[in-house]
Amino acid sequence: MEQTDTTLLIVDDDAGIRELLSRYLGEQGFRVLVAEDAPQMDKVLEAETVDLIILDLMLPGEDGLSIARRLQSSRQLPVVMLSARGEEMDRIIGLEVGADDYLPKPFNPRELLARIRAVLRRRQAASVTPSAPLDDAAIFRFGAFELNLKARTLRHGETEIPLTTGEFDLLQVFVEHPDRALSRDMLVDLIKGYDRSPFDRSVDVRVTRLRQKIEEDPKKPRYIHTIWGVGYMFTPLGKDS
Repeated sequence: MEQTDTTLLIVDDDAGIRELLSRYLGEQGFRVLVAEDAPQMDKVLEAETVDLIILDLMLPGEDGLSIARRLQSSRQLPVVMLSARGEEMDRIIGLEVGADDYLPKPFNPRELLARIRAVLRRRQAASVTPSAPLDDAAIFRFGAFELNLKARTLRHGETEIPLTTGEFDLLQVFVEHPDRALSRDMLVDLIKGYDRSPFDRSVDVRVTRLRQKIEEDPKKPRYIHTIWGVGYMFTPLGKDS
């Protein structure tokens, strides 16, 4: 198997899961590190450069949701979350706190591999060359916000608004298709490299998170409107719901 420069960190208190995934993902060419809880994870992150974390939801001590929230605020590392419960609410909460994908246990390692690769593709597509020239076409403005597609930044005046890769990708789709009702299926198709399963509610979760960051009152949005029975519409000039 061809080796890659990609390092994965498995954070799971189940030694059997750690061994299984370490062996399988190592055979797929990844460099794999392991930790059984949050303190071990923090030690690994201090010593190593990690590209993606496979994170169990139910951990002793600090749980996966708390870890994902902390990682999102400090390191913004891509996270694929695992849960033995596999409940819809767990998935939604996991995505809300910044996980890039979610997989219920038990799972097929091949499916996990596919999700890891999809997340890494999205992250790679999000990277930009620092020397890339900036042009006006790469900048969208709405209200007091400025979205820079090349720098992958959103600013409100002088303040940069932190966005996850998924949030940025969705906002980019919105600004490139203003004043148009977009169904959830259309949004999924327009978000390049995005894989989903049937009945996936990730788009709704991302919309909720975006509203919390760009709307003065998320319950009465001026930019991202729900079009009942259809999907969502982005209005760059802003209007009351």
